[in-house]
Amino acid sequence: MILESRLKQIAELQKNSILSNPTGLIRTKLPEIHLQNSFVTIISGIRRCGKSTLLSQILQKDSDRVFFLNFEDPRLFDFERNDFERLDRIITEGKYKKIFFDEVQIIPEWERYVRQKLDEKIKVVVTGSNASLLSWELGTKLTGRNLMKELFPFSFTEYCSFKKKKLSEKTVNEYLLSGGFPEYVSTKNEEILSRLLNDILTRDIAVRYGIRDFRTLQRLTLFLLSNVGRLISANRLKAQFEVGATSTILEYLSHLEMSYLFFFVPKFSYSQRKQDVNPKKIYAIDTGLVNVNSLSFTEDMGQKFENLIYLHLRRESSDIYYFSEKNECDFVVFEKGKIKSCVQVCYDLNSDNLKREIDGMTEALEFFKKTEGTIVTLNQKDTIKQNGKIINVVPAHDFLCSFN
Repeated sequence: MILESRLKQIAELQKNSILSNPTGLIRTKLPEIHLQNSFVTIISGIRRCGKSTLLSQILQKDSDRVFFLNFEDPRLFDFERNDFERLDRIITEGKYKKIFFDEVQIIPEWERYVRQKLDEKIKVVVTGSNASLLSWELGTKLTGRNLMKELFPFSFTEYCSFKKKKLSEKTVNEYLLSGGFPEYVSTKNEEILSRLLNDILTRDIAVRYGIRDFRTLQRLTLFLLSNVGRLISANRLKAQFEVGATSTILEYLSHLEMSYLFFFVPKFSYSQRKQDVNPKKIYAIDTGLVNVNSLSFTEDMGQKFENLIYLHLRRESSDIYYFSEKNECDFVVFEKGKIKSCVQVCYDLNSDNLKREIDGMTEALEFFKKTEGTIVTLNQKDTIKQNGKIINVVPAHDFLCSFN
């Protein structure tokens, strides 16, 4: 329990603090955020990707009659469900018309309170570092009255704007190494990304879900970071880490995915069962996080480059698969249930891999009845025509400017 006077004091201190923060880079997603009556705006993303800065930017545009509260503040660790009544009195007394809740997912049954505020015609924005905020179940609890946004670390174009860099091959390599976490991009202090990973594993996963075997969770995470772009399966991981049940591995993978650390890309199939049983490709939220925490002693630039391109595609669509029959195409992207694009990734297209990359692309194009596909490289540009198909070879600094 928290006294009403103390709760009010903490909220005032937090709001003054966030309003005094530098505005920071205006994120690509900001223009899309329009607060609406009767709908809660949900902004979800990994820790330290800029959600609080984004809230600050919205607040600094209009802070009048806005109530702000960050539930991850240590002073609020004793906040209980009954404290919503005290919070309600503060909001009513202050005649607030907008409410901003940061890291709200740590408070049980927050959805009920938010729904109550929506009924009172108060505009609500919530943020959180768990993908459950975007889940179908949450939409059900809020009876569909939610507008969902995902925020990622800096995209390539945002990185270039932040660092005042030109769009070039050199900048792509720099971005590939640093990733897009704003604080790390600013300081290059590797401890920031090491501490971030530890905070996610301990606070967002181990503590929240009562994981006792923290050591295995940690080892599994470092293994995945060291193998981005590769195929994984729960059964193989179970044997490798000597875990008693496949369900335990699946549980760990689910927690890692929900915390936004990893994405698991299924093999394309019209059968959901086949998607579930086939190995999945693993990608991390940020290549800088991979570089700092990976156990790999080789650079694996090709795999990290593939991870980078995946993140670019993922910012626009969550409906992504890899295609694998006789040959393989790295990504097939869907939009509203229809094939949108086929994308192959190759850091350096050369005589040793040219046939493999083209064969994978043409097979995918034929399968999906598409006439045109893309091979993304570090710095090459070309047009290849084969079997009535057009394959555009594009440098990454051009490709990464599409969409955002």
